[in-house]
Amino acid sequence: MQAVHIRRHLALFAIASSFGLGSQAAEQDLVGNTVLLGQSAPFSGPSSQVATEFNLGARTYFQSVNEAGGVNGRKIELRTKDDAYDPARTVQNTHDLIEKDGVLALFGYIGTSTTLAALPVLTAAQVPLFAPASGAAALREPFNRYVFNLRAGYAEEAEHIVEQLSVTNLTHIAVFHQSDAFGTAGMEAVAQAGRKRKLAMGTVATIARDSTDVAAPAKALLAAHPDAVVLVSSYASCAALIREMRKGGFKGQFVSLSYVGGKSLADELGSAGAGLQVSEVVPFPWAEASPIQREYAQAMRKAGVPTRSFHSMEGFIAAKTMTEALRRAGHALTRAKLISTLETMHDWDAGGYHVTFSPETHNGGHMVEMTMLGSDGRFLH
Repeated sequence: MQAVHIRRHLALFAIASSFGLGSQAAEQDLVGNTVLLGQSAPFSGPSSQVATEFNLGARTYFQSVNEAGGVNGRKIELRTKDDAYDPARTVQNTHDLIEKDGVLALFGYIGTSTTLAALPVLTAAQVPLFAPASGAAALREPFNRYVFNLRAGYAEEAEHIVEQLSVTNLTHIAVFHQSDAFGTAGMEAVAQAGRKRKLAMGTVATIARDSTDVAAPAKALLAAHPDAVVLVSSYASCAALIREMRKGGFKGQFVSLSYVGGKSLADELGSAGAGLQVSEVVPFPWAEASPIQREYAQAMRKAGVPTRSFHSMEGFIAAKTMTEALRRAGHALTRAKLISTLETMHDWDAGGYHVTFSPETHNGGHMVEMTMLGSDGRFLH
């Protein structure tokens, strides 16, 4: 129902835009010494570590660009606002970033519910949103010319997860998800992947978005005796559930979608997370096999950042891709020009991570691979 509600809002804003709403902002020549990007993200609340890591990776890349003289002679500034994972605050932040700060583009929004809430605002203003950290189908369909997705969608992650489980004969699958747009989108993606393989969805247990009270969902899941539990919630509630179910004697498999924040969950669990699998949508951040892995590692070391993570890698790749688009767009920057430039990036290689946008599709990346948490709290690749 929420997706339908969002589509209705988009239809209304599309009509408004056809009468000129936002066209002046879209065509404005944003000339100056700085390219200003805006990010609304939950720097406080249940997904704060995810937001902080993504932002850190992006800032690290932008810093390296600025130290080398910027892009086309301009420095890049990423202006941030905390929305505490509250959709209403995301909407207000989006208005402020567009109307008061005058950002060229929005960048790296974190979370499904929050990003979906901002969608009508940025669509009406014709301001591009680049690399939201969400795999929700509602950000991909129907097509929205102002949204550029860099990561694989939840449907692609769910396909990979369910395929991996089914080939190892773990066919009794349950889902634990938070009761919001992110949780629902992830749960539906897992259910769809299961139906394609004629696997019956087992118990579905929910939790409020900001809660870690897992007693009831853990009890329901333990009673169902699933082979595996797919996690679609924040890292704090997922960690609490894993501890509670292990304490209750559960010996099955836990698998999580990437949004949980693998490192965040590992930090919460320590050795108790051994065996947890997480689908990831970026290259393994602790390896240095590919050019993007080496570039990321070197930049983090140079910036004095002591830790690496999947989400800081995602932010780093997003910043690198945005910088390439800015370079191609040239000096006379407008939002409309940035959009059309992004749409020409076909099979661009970020260093082992390939990105393709076109006028017909803004789903740029499709990488998904599984990782596992070892007994020492580190991820195995």
